[in-house]
Amino acid sequence: MGLSDIIGQQQLKDRLIRSVQSGQVPHAQLFHGNEGVGALPLAIAYAQYLNCTNKQADDSCGSCPSCIKYNKYAHPDLHFVFPIVKKKKSSGTSEKDTVCDDYISEWRNFLNRNSYFKLSSWLTEIGAENAQGTIYTVESDNILKKLNLKIYEAEYKVMIIWLPEKMQEECANKLLKIIEEPYDKTVFLLVSENPDSVLGTIRSRSQSLHVPPIDKENLTKAIPAKYNLSEEEIVSVVHLSNGSYLKAEEVLENNAENEDFLDLFITIMRNSWTRNIRNMKAKGDYFASMGREWQKNFLSYAQHMIRENFVYRLHSKEINYMNPAESGFSAKFSTYVNERNVIELMDELELAERHIEQNVNPRMIFLDLSMKIAVLLKK
Repeated sequence: MGLSDIIGQQQLKDRLIRSVQSGQVPHAQLFHGNEGVGALPLAIAYAQYLNCTNKQADDSCGSCPSCIKYNKYAHPDLHFVFPIVKKKKSSGTSEKDTVCDDYISEWRNFLNRNSYFKLSSWLTEIGAENAQGTIYTVESDNILKKLNLKIYEAEYKVMIIWLPEKMQEECANKLLKIIEEPYDKTVFLLVSENPDSVLGTIRSRSQSLHVPPIDKENLTKAIPAKYNLSEEEIVSVVHLSNGSYLKAEEVLENNAENEDFLDLFITIMRNSWTRNIRNMKAKGDYFASMGREWQKNFLSYAQHMIRENFVYRLHSKEINYMNPAESGFSAKFSTYVNERNVIELMDELELAERHIEQNVNPRMIFLDLSMKIAVLLKK
């Protein structure tokens, strides 16, 4: 994957190229940005440029032996760490220690088909079902083992850690020393969507690179011609995407998951307003039946909707990011999201999301959240 394959982000590309050309390559870098802005593909393209043997002024050559291996995500000096779920022994009776190498074939195949993706898509790929994606403590031993090996053929050994915020605390602590005192010509590229959740001592020892939303001009160019959209429709898609290529894809595909999220959001708000405990419990059963990544994604969506409903009252379309169905519901509902309750609503939704992360009973979380919303909506 070359830098030219990354949508927009020209300033960051130029900065990364300059660091390589000047020989000032930080040993640990934290790429961070919202879902869909291209932080992971940018980190991979940068790693490819680092080890390209025929570097161009603005990109890797794409054809040298190193680039060919990078394009297949199979270079011997390129290593990946990413969230996974436990695999079971062939007997199906007990779990074994699972590391990312157990999924490396699926990971490479997935990357070959997808440049921009989200965690839930990857977990679906590996059949995670209700399990949350995690980087387990045992992974740290695997990482240290790889880094102890001599560089095979590249100039730099590169370790890309996607979503380091998913590392178990013991795993993160074990990696701290090697990040503080790395081996020569070893580069850590951490790619995060929530840098505040990355272990603070790791964050403080990594150079921070914020990957901003994709600019409108480049996002417009990236929308596939196959959709045959009018200029007005393209403008609408780009606005709703808010700088995320993934969000643009969801708008173009009329994402079914978002429709489910909107239906559930509307039901929660109506049940809470009418204080319908029976329906709250019924929807709690539905919520609990879904996987924890789905639950967290929904709660994140609900926070988005509360924010958008608060902004909706300002009648400023340029800072509102809702599709027509969402806007239709918000025309009336937005009057109930105001200065007296918006912060508390957001806090309760954030708390529920954290509790899901901590494996608290989802039925309890949902019912408690619905009842708190019932009180807040009356403010």
